[in-house]
Amino acid sequence: MTMPTTLPLPRREIGRSGIPASLFSLGSWHTYDRMDFADAVAMLRQAVDRGVNLFDVGVYSAPGMPPVFTDIIFSAMVRAAGLRREDWLLSSKLWLESFGADGFRPQLENALRRVGVEHADLVILGDLRRDDLDLRDLVLDLAQLADAGLIRAWGVNNWSASSIQRLIDIAAAEGVAGPQIAQLKYSVARRAIPDGEPFARLWEQGLTLQASDCLEGGVLAGTVAGDRQIGRDPGDIRTRIIADVPAFTELAASLDVSPAQLGIAFTLTHPALTTTLFGASRIEQLHANLDAAALVDRVGATELRRLVEPFWTDRGIVDPEGP
Repeated sequence: MTMPTTLPLPRREIGRSGIPASLFSLGSWHTYDRMDFADAVAMLRQAVDRGVNLFDVGVYSAPGMPPVFTDIIFSAMVRAAGLRREDWLLSSKLWLESFGADGFRPQLENALRRVGVEHADLVILGDLRRDDLDLRDLVLDLAQLADAGLIRAWGVNNWSASSIQRLIDIAAAEGVAGPQIAQLKYSVARRAIPDGEPFARLWEQGLTLQASDCLEGGVLAGTVAGDRQIGRDPGDIRTRIIADVPAFTELAASLDVSPAQLGIAFTLTHPALTTTLFGASRIEQLHANLDAAALVDRVGATELRRLVEPFWTDRGIVDPEGP
């Protein structure tokens, strides 16, 4: 059940960076390890042909963990697909757990080496779990990476609104670029943080949103059983989300779309959204997800938000200030 379209994906600016990103971005979290290489190359080529230009390619491993190769496979995919560096944007992850006396540069250079490029267009700082970090050190270190031509813009993943405001204030005081984008969980079920007042004040200052985990690890698409790895469960609401899946599926059918398309389309209604991040392991899944944008055009953002209102599960449970 799809709504095919030949229209190119619109592009929106990442914060106030001047970098235009596609409405959808494609993630690599352990995905390409599980795919046939030829299929992965074909999917990458078709994604670019449809207008996707932003690819989240992190090094999702750490000392003591099994080795992973998704990012290295991606570098081979780019070559096999015949992509020029100017055809796509790299979004890389930087982990605060590894931030030390040498700053982010060692892990960034390792990430770039694995992907086979000389710079990242965007870097996203991982979750803020350390209380011994001086945020000024982070801001100034990122400014040095930008001056060195290693990054063009940066953002954060699942930080609180107050911590992001501190980053913005420090950057302004130092006369350097601050965070441009916040990668946040955003779905019909998890809306309290991106739709809350604390983040509304950040959107007004020019920060933009990258919606992630919009299908609850596949749950909202109907995959409610299995052993696949799923992200954190703020508010312990996943059981309630699963219970809503039949009704959500029924609503999607009434709109002549799949549950996945409905869930993805909802994220596009956020006024501060730059891009929605998803993963795909099949070409058919890629095209179906990209075609979700047509639902917003057909139904309208206001009406779509009204229809999915009953599935807002974390309202009054999760603090809109964020982690």
